[in-house]
Order: sequence, then C-alpha cells, then structure tokens
Amino acid sequence: MMSITDDAFNKLFPIFKTAAGPLVDHLLLSASFKQFKQDAFLYHEGDRCPGIAFVLSGEIRVYKIGESGREITLYEIFPGETCILNASCILARQNYPANAMALTNGTMLYLPQNIFLEFMAEFEQMRLFIFALFSRRFNEIIELIETVTFGKMDLRLTDYLIEKSEDNQLQSTHQKIAYDLGTSREVVSRLLKDLEKKGKLALSRNHIRLIEL
Repeated sequence: MMSITDDAFNKLFPIFKTAAGPLVDHLLLSASFKQFKQDAFLYHEGDRCPGIAFVLSGEIRVYKIGESGREITLYEIFPGETCILNASCILARQNYPANAMALTNGTMLYLPQNIFLEFMAEFEQMRLFIFALFSRRFNEIIELIETVTFGKMDLRLTDYLIEKSEDNQLQSTHQKIAYDLGTSREVVSRLLKDLEKKGKLALSRNHIRLIEL
C-alpha cells in the first residue's frame, strides 16, 4: 500500500508547511493514492469532477480540441500542483471544460470533492494554495491567448524551442509541439525544416538539437 509522510508531502507542496492545525494530517488521511499510466485520460471534456488530485509524480497535459480537430495545450501539471480547472469545477459545481491526459506514468493523492470543499472553507492555506494556482494559470492562459492571437508562428516556435530545451537538446515530436503551440503538425515541420536549412538546428527522430537560435 502506498503512503507518503507529512515531511515528504510538505516538500512537494511547501505552502502547507505553515498551515495551522491538522490540515496535512487530515488531507493524507482523507485522500486515496491513485496511479495513472502514460496516455491515460484523467478527464474528457464534459466529465463530472467527483474529486481533486494532488500530483505526487508524473506530468499531465490539459488541452482543448477545436471543431477542426486541432488541439491546443492550455497548461501542464507537474508534481506539487493540482489542476485548477478541476478545482474550479468543484467550486462552481460545473463539468470539466477541457481534456486532461497523462504525459507520463505518475501518482496522485485524490481528495473527494466534499472534503476538498470542507478544507477550502476551514483552512486558509488550502485557499492560498488554490488561489495562487488560479492566478498563475490565469496569467499563463492570458499569455497563451496573446501569443496565439498576435505572435508570429516562427517567433513563437523559436521561443518554444529555447524554453523547452535542456543543454540545447529537446526530445519531442512535431505533433506534440503543434499541440502546445495550437497549430498543425505540417506548419511545425515546415518551420523546423526551414530552421535546419539555415543551420539553426539539427533534426532527427523525436529529437531536436539547437545550434544557433
């Protein structure tokens, strides 16, 4: 049976270190451990939200699908975070407005919605945690809207490659990049090939090496 100590939880969610009262103890006793597999759907658009997940390991992608079938990534969820759309659905008693899919294997603490609502009413640190995430995600989505609406795709792609790469290396498919930028795979592939011809990067299967971006 999986478990996590108070200290380990507080390292992942440091805002709860200063929580007054038994918040963390209550949370760990009330939540259940769940595992998720890569490519598994956690939510489809329109699903009910019977609880909320505190991610301990793994990564989750939250995205929308347009009428044309094109996808755009709204944000990704990492260890030490929860899904703010999930929280807003519980607070507003609405259904999930997007899709959430696991990018990797992972684990989470799953808290039933009624207990989450009790914690939101009783504990200031839970409110601070959720509202801080609300603010951060809201700013990210505003930035995404501005970028999609006003940004040139070649500049957006260059910024994306620089941001996502480590030591000038990026493991990703053209389709994944297209999802994140809200465009088509064909557009991404064409722009990447143009950059390769200019000597800015080198392409191989699911791998991009930055040279002079």
